[in-house]
Amino acid sequence: MSLLAAGSSEAALAFLEIGAVALGLAALSRVAGRIGITAVPLYLVAGLAFGEGGIAEVSVSEDFISLAAEIGVLLLLFTLGLEYSESELRSGLRTGVPPGLLDMVANALPGVGLGLLLGWQPLAAVLLGGVTWISSSGIISKVLADLGRLANRETPAILNLLVIEDLAMAIYLPVVAALIVGGTAAEISTSVGIALVTVVVILFAALRFGRRFTTLLGGGSDESLLLAVFGVTLLVAGGAQSLEVSGAIGAFLVGLALSGPVAERAERLMSPLQDLFAATFFVFFSFQIDPADLFSAALPACALAVVSMMTKVVTGWYAGRRVGAGPRGRLRVGTALMARGEFSIVIAALGAGLADGPELGALAAGYVLITAVVGPVVARFADRIPLGRLAH
Repeated sequence: MSLLAAGSSEAALAFLEIGAVALGLAALSRVAGRIGITAVPLYLVAGLAFGEGGIAEVSVSEDFISLAAEIGVLLLLFTLGLEYSESELRSGLRTGVPPGLLDMVANALPGVGLGLLLGWQPLAAVLLGGVTWISSSGIISKVLADLGRLANRETPAILNLLVIEDLAMAIYLPVVAALIVGGTAAEISTSVGIALVTVVVILFAALRFGRRFTTLLGGGSDESLLLAVFGVTLLVAGGAQSLEVSGAIGAFLVGLALSGPVAERAERLMSPLQDLFAATFFVFFSFQIDPADLFSAALPACALAVVSMMTKVVTGWYAGRRVGAGPRGRLRVGTALMARGEFSIVIAALGAGLADGPELGALAAGYVLITAVVGPVVARFADRIPLGRLAH
């Protein structure tokens, strides 16, 4: 009985914590709606208040919130996949390589350069380059949905770059992970090979058997479709992640495989779940940042954020021009890409055991927090930014 009582007491505290967080997020969402911006920056700031070193640390329910946050990323990418057709993905992979290469060079170099300037080991500098390179698919998909831009002419340029970046991570992450643990050339090659084969197999299955998959899931009630789509998304993402491939890519390709009325039903049914878990993801992201760690890295993080947000605008401008968007649309592409998030934190965490690991972690946390808060706000007001000579 004493064990049951202790368990009941802990469960009650967890319910109180989760309920308080949910109500707080509801209030922030309402505030964001009234002032006309996405709620993402407010969620991130709230996470600082409730996380490690915050004013009211949430500890009992941290494991649950962590798992819910990971599911949130998967559902965001699943919804992003629903916006793509097979032909659009094929076209994006064909036309997105030049912008993808510019994206890598223009946005990784500032991070690598700053790391070397600070006297870090080359590997730590390369990791910082990865942090500055990859935009946050989770944040960007949420911002596009909140601002009603998923159907805009320039949006395919954004989605193409996000897909290219996510696929590039299938190579980058196994390589740097093997280098950190000191793997041999054969071990590195094996890891990269497994990752590439996994991505190709999932991509081929989504494109080749998408219609059969849609037909298989489409029958039955809304309840059965909701459970089936949710289950398949988690299974594919989990399988991909177990093979050292981002689960987000698997979730994206599940959304891609669905089409027609079934995709529309799935989007309607999954939307409430996505909103709930996505909000949890953004809170938990800044949950893990101790505000005290941000002060030592504040200056380099701010400088790096300013430079790399500008380089994302350059990347977005070029990508938008390639899809025929006008100057205003190109600017919307660039500002939408500013936010960094989940992948950047994963990359920084890989280097925790390096000699420069603590400095890398603090700098990456501050940098990601700045871009994740400022990026959505700038994207919201992109249409008010003067273009000057760029419009001609």
